[in-house]
Amino acid sequence: MSHREPADPGPARLPLGTLIAGCLAVCLAQIALAIPATLNGLFQEDLHPIGSQLTWISDAFLLPVTVLELTFGVLGDLFGRKQLLVGGSLLIVVGEIVAAASSGVHLLWAGQAIAGLGAAALFPTSLAMVAAGTRTHQARSRAIAIWAASLSTGGFIAPVLGGITGNYGSWRWAFVVVTLIAAVSTLVSLLLAANSSAPAGRSLDLGGQVTIGIGLFALLYAVIQGPTDGWGSGPVVTAFVIAAVFVVLFIVAERRARSPLLRLDLFTNRAFAIASFVAVVGMFSFLGTAYAASIRLGPIQHQSPMRSSVAFLLLNGLALVMLPITSRLLDRLAGRWILTIGLALMAAGDFIAATLPVSDRALTSLILPLGLVGVGFALTVSSITATAVNTVPIHYAGMASAATSLLRDFGFTLGPAVIGAVALSRAASQFTADLAHSTLSPAVKAAAGHVAAEGGPLAVNSVPPSSPPGGAAPLALDALGHGYTIGFAVCGVAALVSCVLALVALRGGVREEVAEQPPAQEATATA
Repeated sequence: MSHREPADPGPARLPLGTLIAGCLAVCLAQIALAIPATLNGLFQEDLHPIGSQLTWISDAFLLPVTVLELTFGVLGDLFGRKQLLVGGSLLIVVGEIVAAASSGVHLLWAGQAIAGLGAAALFPTSLAMVAAGTRTHQARSRAIAIWAASLSTGGFIAPVLGGITGNYGSWRWAFVVVTLIAAVSTLVSLLLAANSSAPAGRSLDLGGQVTIGIGLFALLYAVIQGPTDGWGSGPVVTAFVIAAVFVVLFIVAERRARSPLLRLDLFTNRAFAIASFVAVVGMFSFLGTAYAASIRLGPIQHQSPMRSSVAFLLLNGLALVMLPITSRLLDRLAGRWILTIGLALMAAGDFIAATLPVSDRALTSLILPLGLVGVGFALTVSSITATAVNTVPIHYAGMASAATSLLRDFGFTLGPAVIGAVALSRAASQFTADLAHSTLSPAVKAAAGHVAAEGGPLAVNSVPPSSPPGGAAPLALDALGHGYTIGFAVCGVAALVSCVLALVALRGGVREEVAEQPPAQEATATA
C-alpha cells in the first residue's frame, strides 16, 4: 500500500554534494556501457565470438538496464535514492571484476549483465535526485544539462580508456579501471549525497515489473538472434509473439494497478509522449552509429583500439565543449528547436558516413560525419531529458526520470541489435552470392564457406591472408562494407524521422505544458 511521508520543502537549491554524486554515478554508468565499443576488435581476436555473440557483449549490459530501470525508479521513490546510488556502484564493481577475469565470451556476458544491473539503478536514480533537488524550471534545466554532460563525459572517457588499455595492455585492464572508478563513486555517494524519495502514490507494482521485463527481454532477444537463427525460426518467432503478448499485458496491468509502475496517462501529455518516442528512435540512431563505427574500425578494418578511440571522442567529447551552449539553449529556446537541430545534425552525419568506402582507413574522413553526430547527440539528449522531466509534476520526477531513462536505453539497446542484424544479414547474403560467382578455386570457396557458416563474413575477414579461406577475405571486406553502409543509412533515416516529428508535433513549444508543483511532494533528507 502506498503511503505519504511528512511534507518537507527540501533545500532551496540543489545540494552540491548531491549534484557531484549524481553526476559521477551517471558518468560511471555511461563509461561501463560504452567501454566495449572500442574493444570489439580485441574481443574478436581474443575470444573469437561467432554469429551474434559479439553483439551480445554490449547488449548483455544493456538488457538489464532497459528492463529494470522502471523498477529501480519505483524503489528509489519508495525507499530512498541514495541507497540505490551506493548499491548500483557496488554492482558495477562486482560485474567489472567478473568481466576482467573472464576466460570466454559467456563469462564476459555474465560480468556485463551484473554491471548492467548496477547501471540500471544509477541512470534513473541519479537523474531523479538531480531533478527532485531543484524547484524551478530554469534551475532544473541547468541541472539536467550538467547531468547530461556528465553522461556524455562517460562516453568521452570510455574510448580513451579503452584505447589506452587495449593498445598498451589488454582489454581486461579497461574493466579493472572501471572497477576503480566504481569504487570511488560508491564512496562519493555514501559520503556526499543527500537522500531523497517520493513515496506518495508509489508502491511495488509486481505485475507491471514482470510483464514489461519479459516483454522487453523477448523483443530484444528476437532482434539480436534473428540474423543468426533466421527470422522465421521457431525461437525467434516465439520471442516476437511473447514480446507482443507481454507488452499488451503490461498495458492492461498498468491500467488496473492502484499504484502503477508507469502512469500511462503521462503519455497524454503531448510533449512527454513525443519526447518519449524521440528518445527511443533518436538514441537508437546514436548508438547504432557508434556500434557501426566500432565494427568498421575494429573487426572490419582491424585498426588499433587507440585509433578507434578517436572516433568515439568525436561522438561524445564535443558534449563537454558544448555544455555552456547547451545550458543556455535550454533556457532560451523551445525544446522542439533544440531537438530539431540536434536530430538534423545526427541525420546529416549518418548519411555522410554511409558514403565512405570501407577501404578508406583515414581517420580524417570520419571527422565531419561523426562530429556532426556528436554535436547532434549533445543537443538531443539534453533536450529530450529536460522536455520529459519538465512536463510532469515534480512528485512524478522519479517516474518520469525512470521512464525517460528506460526509453533512452531501450533505444540504445536497439541500436547495436538492429544495426548488427541489418548489416550482418546484408553482408552474409552478399558474401555468399559473391563467393559463389567468384573465380576463386573450389578449395578456397569450400574453406571460406565453412568459416562463414561458423562465424559469418566477420570471421572470414579476420583469417590470415595466407590461409586457404584467406583468399576470400577481400570479398568479405567488401560485403561488410556494404552491410554497414546500410547500417549508417538506417541510423540517418531514424534521426531524420525523429527530426521531422519534433519539429511538427511539438509545435507550440514545451514550456507551456510545464506544471510547476509545490515542493511538499518530495521528501528530502540530509546525508
